[in-house]
Amino acid sequence: MTSTAAPERPEAAAPRVPSQTAIALRSLWRAITGGVRNALRLSGQALGRVFGFAAPVTSVVSPLGWIVLAGAVAAFALSRIFGWIEFGFVAATLAAALLVAVAFVFGRANFSVHIELNPHRVVAGERALGRMLVTNIAAKPSIPSRMELPVGGAVAEFVVPVLAPGAEHDELFAVPTHRRAVIVAGPAITVRGDQLGLLRRTVRWTDEVELFVHPVTARLAPSASGLVRDLEGEVTKTITNDDISFHALRSYEPGDALRNVHWRTSARTGQLMVRQFEETRRSQLTIVHTTDRDAYASEDEFELAISITASIGVQVVRDGTRMSIVSERMPLSTATPTSLLDDSSRLVETSGDHANLRDFARDSTKRLPPPSVVMIVGGSQVPLADFRAAETVFGLDTQTIGFRAEFGAPSRIAKVSGLTVVTIGAIGDLPRVMRRVRP
Repeated sequence: MTSTAAPERPEAAAPRVPSQTAIALRSLWRAITGGVRNALRLSGQALGRVFGFAAPVTSVVSPLGWIVLAGAVAAFALSRIFGWIEFGFVAATLAAALLVAVAFVFGRANFSVHIELNPHRVVAGERALGRMLVTNIAAKPSIPSRMELPVGGAVAEFVVPVLAPGAEHDELFAVPTHRRAVIVAGPAITVRGDQLGLLRRTVRWTDEVELFVHPVTARLAPSASGLVRDLEGEVTKTITNDDISFHALRSYEPGDALRNVHWRTSARTGQLMVRQFEETRRSQLTIVHTTDRDAYASEDEFELAISITASIGVQVVRDGTRMSIVSERMPLSTATPTSLLDDSSRLVETSGDHANLRDFARDSTKRLPPPSVVMIVGGSQVPLADFRAAETVFGLDTQTIGFRAEFGAPSRIAKVSGLTVVTIGAIGDLPRVMRRVRP
């Protein structure tokens, strides 16, 4: 009989212990990398301090000045390396231009500058004027100065002459108000520098001042915009434990308020009975105004839509009805007509915020009180199907009206599957059309 010996099980390999050399190399690598990081950090801090210290000087050099300086260095390097004398003359000329420009940035003025806009709020197309008053508050006469005042997208330039101590100099300027906008005037700055613009030193004297150019609005008749005229509340079918409109009696449950117990019925039936009420709601108007540029055929159409929203909103605020106005980027204040018009001036076209009008209406109104009436304002590029889809966001007891701004088109009212769609071609047609709109 042959016996076979079992194979021997290999012993587990002993863990490899790093050698002293490997440990020393790792320690050295960590020290080197740590030292490099510390050196870079300290170098960055040092460069930051150097740049911060030199900022008052380097900030004076304009982009053109940096180009001239770089050209002077490059021309000097070429003249030294290749011996080209012509480039030496170029370097000397550019360096001389920078040196001459230095003399123009010296000098200091001590002014008090005040900017006035009269009025602060205008309607698009009305005239607005501005006034800049400069006073020398130094103890000695000032030197002639050039002052720049940004107004909207333009920059107005003024020359302030020599002013004796306490003397004043004022400048009048016109503000373009042909389009709805928020026009910013300021800050006023004095500019010192050479005629070539190599060096430019500025001093800021004022803050920015805003001029609100409101949209053109139409005056609506009282309650023409409200469509809901229940000043004391509108009765709904929702049953609540505490309200005004009595509904029925039910058995008392723990937690019910004792003031709602009907004692006569409780004495007759032998058990506590409490009152139930039908919920009443205050009128709540919600205006959903889309600013998506794809909804409008032109800029005039976009402005017409804002005028529609502003006209309705101002009259609703005057009527005292609760209201919320939402757009893609911001809700509009409804505290006062002025604040509403101010926010209307800030509206701009947007793009890509929501996939469609229904998503915008759902997302922008989900945190608002349940509305009695919803007005959806858009442009001629919004399909009627989108108005119908947005209507489904709200309850069946909510009256929904769509407003389409179609610049130059005949104003009209149409019914589309029960949805009222109002087309406005000119803001002057809005009062007449609103008198015909009924829930």
